[in-house]
Amino acid sequence: MGKSSVLREVKVEEAIGLPLAHDLTRIVPGQFKGRAFRKGHVVREEDIPELKLIGKEHIYVLELGDDDLHEDDAAVRMAQAVYGTNVTMGEPSEGKVMLRSAIRGLAAIDKAFIDEVNAIEQLAMATLPTHTVVSEGQSLAGMRVIPLLVSKQKIETVERMARQWRNARMGEGPISVKPFRTLRAGLITTGSEVYNGLVEDRFGPVVRAKLEAFGSAVTEQRFSTDSIDDIVREIRYFEQRQVDLILVTGGMSVDPDDRTPGAIKQAGAHIVSHGTPMLPGSMLLVAYLGEIPVMGLPGSVMHDKFTVFDVLLPRICANERIEREHIVELGYGGLFADRG
Repeated sequence: MGKSSVLREVKVEEAIGLPLAHDLTRIVPGQFKGRAFRKGHVVREEDIPELKLIGKEHIYVLELGDDDLHEDDAAVRMAQAVYGTNVTMGEPSEGKVMLRSAIRGLAAIDKAFIDEVNAIEQLAMATLPTHTVVSEGQSLAGMRVIPLLVSKQKIETVERMARQWRNARMGEGPISVKPFRTLRAGLITTGSEVYNGLVEDRFGPVVRAKLEAFGSAVTEQRFSTDSIDDIVREIRYFEQRQVDLILVTGGMSVDPDDRTPGAIKQAGAHIVSHGTPMLPGSMLLVAYLGEIPVMGLPGSVMHDKFTVFDVLLPRICANERIEREHIVELGYGGLFADRG
């Protein structure tokens, strides 16, 4: 039988020369919260006033047993088990280890895996939602154990789960970040009123700005009447030029003159979904013409700050293929009509 851990409580006045068993935190409301003393710090006589200032009349001294891990070591091992591509790992601080994005990209985090870890008593893993657009240096996940000491067996369970996850996915980790590709997009603006110069195009500037936010660009914008044949011709024009993305704006409602969905289908595209359970943007269409994503954009993209287009565009820029089940999942939490 291995040696058991011993955690002794010692008065601060009697702790001179003893190492701290864990980080000690200092909090100044509204000004500061952070580490005042690091784990392993050997208490000195001059530390006593500061220890009392942060409310410490006693400290813990630890003799670690064979079957336990200190909170810092446990958090490090959890982080090492789960981090993947384009992720950096910080040093343990106050019992936590943070994972951060090394690039600007799209967070790829397996919710089912995170839930399975958090179902293990005394373990905590908090993350951003998957498909969050993140900046370089932004926090992705934080992990810790709840007590100061935790059984090695629990951490080994997480490590085993992560190895199985990686083996099934060619070595990738459950928490990673996908880089954005530089896409060359073809933009088709439909509507006889715009085509004939009666109404100014307002879609173009909005769509260009959204693409440029992810390092992509509209290589060319072309205008079409409401004729299905004309829209089909423009779609095939961009197909022949091998663009990475075709965007067709307007003509997406139920009005008899709105013929964009039929034109996309007639051009030979496979329709993934016409309509989404997210508001605004429910009339958006997603299709593929061979390997080229084609999106029919409803009018809400032009006048609403955030629509389903803003949800799906970064995923396409990150080289994800949109499938029907991805559209179905958008409904839960997908009501943005009254936000902001």
